[in-house]
Amino acid sequence: MNAPKPVDLLTPRGEAIRFGGDAPVALIAGPCVIESEEHVHFMANAIREIAGPFVFKASFDKANRTSLSGFRGPGLKEGLRILAGAKAAGHAILTDIHEPGQAGVAAEVADILQIPAFLCRQTDLLVEAGRTGRIVNVKKGQFVAPQDIRHAAEKVASTGNRKVLLTERGSSFGYNNLVVDMRALKVMRETGWPVIFDATHSVQLPSGAGDVSSGQPHFIEPLARAAVAVGIDGIFVEVHDRPEQALSDGANALRLDLLAGFWRRLKALDALVKPEEALHD
Repeated sequence: MNAPKPVDLLTPRGEAIRFGGDAPVALIAGPCVIESEEHVHFMANAIREIAGPFVFKASFDKANRTSLSGFRGPGLKEGLRILAGAKAAGHAILTDIHEPGQAGVAAEVADILQIPAFLCRQTDLLVEAGRTGRIVNVKKGQFVAPQDIRHAAEKVASTGNRKVLLTERGSSFGYNNLVVDMRALKVMRETGWPVIFDATHSVQLPSGAGDVSSGQPHFIEPLARAAVAVGIDGIFVEVHDRPEQALSDGANALRLDLLAGFWRRLKALDALVKPEEALHD
């Protein structure tokens, strides 16, 4: 598989993270939503200790919860204040934006702006995210064919910002279920943009528990291994120390105490897939 042009990120610690260009697989990890300032710092530090340089992910708002009563997070102002604290502690940051007006202010803190899957065709949102100059991670909608997500990337790139990542998170299949077509990873990568595999949302069962989504976390690692074997640029995994008590998406989160083995095995597999010389540049 031809390697996409790399997208580079420098963490506040001065560590380089590269997506694409046959670089080793990169890690994006963290809880689905900001639950508290204390929890953000605990999770970011714990993941860093396990995995080394990575991108910390947490949302200040989950605007697409199944139920009106679902926990959404602390909101834009407070959420970005908390994430700014994590960045000051040395962590690279990824967070979602849902409206064009959020792009500029979120970019003051986040290294990567994420476009949620349900919003991946929203032109104004994509363009405003691109205009910030930040890396933009576009999650492929469950309803979008893999070859068509390039249009979203091109909307971002129309601003002159070519720092775009594409994320696969499964496609709608029947009722309350998703399926991952591993061919899609190759198709998406051949559009020329680095590809991330979202291993936890891909095992989600949307609205599978009535007013909340459920999941099948025992499939997280098998799907992640398959994606790494295809040859991808990054893994996205929501991680929680107590998934059964998580305020969002706990049913499909990876337990923190499983992350070390999970990441070690994926890196070993990635080293077999990627050209040896690229791993020693």
